[in-house]
Amino acid sequence: MNTKLWGIDLGGTKIECVVMDPAENNKVLARERLPTESVKGYDHILNQIKKLIDSVVDQVGYSPERIGFATPGVLEPDTQLMKNSNTICLNGKPMGKDLESLLGIPVKLANDANCFALAEALMGAGRDYPEAEVVFGVILGTGVGGGLVVHQKIIAGHHGIGGEWGHNILEENGQPCYCGKSGCVEQVISGPALQRYYEQNSGEKLTMKAIMERYESGEDPIATATVDRLLEYYGRAISTLINVIDPGLIVIGGGVGNIDLLYTEGYEKIKSYIFNNRRLTTPILKPRLGDSAGVFGAALL
Repeated sequence: MNTKLWGIDLGGTKIECVVMDPAENNKVLARERLPTESVKGYDHILNQIKKLIDSVVDQVGYSPERIGFATPGVLEPDTQLMKNSNTICLNGKPMGKDLESLLGIPVKLANDANCFALAEALMGAGRDYPEAEVVFGVILGTGVGGGLVVHQKIIAGHHGIGGEWGHNILEENGQPCYCGKSGCVEQVISGPALQRYYEQNSGEKLTMKAIMERYESGEDPIATATVDRLLEYYGRAISTLINVIDPGLIVIGGGVGNIDLLYTEGYEKIKSYIFNNRRLTTPILKPRLGDSAGVFGAALL
């Protein structure tokens, strides 16, 4: 019996496949990528997935018995149709059913943020915190999302949207969001939202990296205001997560999550808003697995 773990991370620009051996501490046996080419449509993406899997089968010499998929968006539990995907052509498609038909094996799909959280909980930062029964994985980058893992299992939720903290309202009368609301977390502390805030107040368009460099120079008051805004609203947003689920570990992925201030001044901001007399002991860490977390999490499904 082939007991190897197979995972696919379906991204907007690339599709990645991994094969791991659970008998050897999830040792990576094969890893390969192909471009997604999502502009060519849904059927093309499916064909790219099949092409990638066939290539890895040739490489390792055996076929998968089942495959886990990390996907942008999620299957609606009732209809089993994709929703909330920024790869627009996936939305409304019975992707799980179509993949099983195409590949001839069982598949399991989970949101990519959930896969990130699962991988970090089991193989990454969570390995140093075995007592953490609840782990929350934050995606803080171009978008804002999250995944919830309890007792080493993903909590997808009744509607399949467990962990989607990026679409809670953080700023009244804030910027409109593609989800239909205004002032969502994603429209306040994502990378593009912070860059937009800087541009609106300075008239200059800069990357987040350049804004941080100006902040560190101490000579740009708009950069200072932008970073202060990030820290204040980050504190409010993370405190809400802690108040509701009180995780034993939070892991922050995504480009904005690389900003060191989040783990010092940002941590202090959280204390101002949690329902615990300003006492905060939750470990909040950068991810250990880098961009491997999605595909590893898919294999662990």
